[in-house]
Amino acid sequence: MKEHLQTVTSNTSKLQSFLGVHQIEQQVHQCQRYIEDLEDDERTKEVDIKMKQNDEIEKILSKLVSLESLGKAIVEKTEINLHKETSLRRKAQVKSQEQSNINNMTMNIETKIKINIGKLISDMICLMDGRVIVVEWGGRVNLLTSDGKLQNQLNIPYGAFSVTQINQDNIAITYPVKNAIDIFNMENEAVTKVLKLGKQSLGLSFSDNSLAVGLSKDEIRIINLEENTLKSMQVQSGSYLYHLVYCERRVIYSDYKGKAVYCVDGLGKQIWQYKQDLIEPRGLCIDTHGNSIVIDCNGHIIKVISKDRQDSKVLISKEG
Repeated sequence: MKEHLQTVTSNTSKLQSFLGVHQIEQQVHQCQRYIEDLEDDERTKEVDIKMKQNDEIEKILSKLVSLESLGKAIVEKTEINLHKETSLRRKAQVKSQEQSNINNMTMNIETKIKINIGKLISDMICLMDGRVIVVEWGGRVNLLTSDGKLQNQLNIPYGAFSVTQINQDNIAITYPVKNAIDIFNMENEAVTKVLKLGKQSLGLSFSDNSLAVGLSKDEIRIINLEENTLKSMQVQSGSYLYHLVYCERRVIYSDYKGKAVYCVDGLGKQIWQYKQDLIEPRGLCIDTHGNSIVIDCNGHIIKVISKDRQDSKVLISKEG
């Protein structure tokens, strides 16, 4: 991550640097949460094994009698300190408190890039290196340079729908006509793994080394890269689960027919819902403070919703 940080902060545009640092920050938070989870894990306990000698050993040996026991083994477990440095985390929390007020947030269009894609776009992500992937609805997967020029059309079968990045070289892809997720290596341009789902797969997001995928209208499934289902959540949605974000063990998804955005926990229990002044909410993302940014297509706005959904603000509108 240190090497990648140097790459994204030198000889790159402000937008590329921002997106790259955002990706690194998410990775750091994942690592910190992993260390915290280890504190209660059996693997992080110090183990001492002591041998208590049988006092009769000398007598038995002197009489050359076969031994049935040398004594008993005693295993003692004590908690150990992982000595994790938290000063950086404390600083980040202070910074988050200072900047999490969405009333201070603004969004300005730095530049507009025209891309030569005639079909409706179903998904679009920015990769760790600043390049952009644009998915045509049920069509091609286009790899663009950071300035919007077509670099390659990835050799992906079927009509893709949604895409998310797993690591530097690999992405995951869903298809509306295929009940599975493909893991695709961009370097070799080949599918390296297929995760079977048994249901129509749509919206897709990656976090904590797991994929969250929207299945039809009523299920969000969390699976790892070994195809093991970690959680299956039944959710309410009037529309297909086209757009969702998985972060901090929560899933946020949009329901464009219900004109709402929902947030559920890892068990599928609703944490909050937002329905104010939304006409057709679709695309979603989350900033580093946990606020949700949603694209309202027919409303022609980009709106931010605070992490506790107590506040909201229009960042960009068609008029502005």
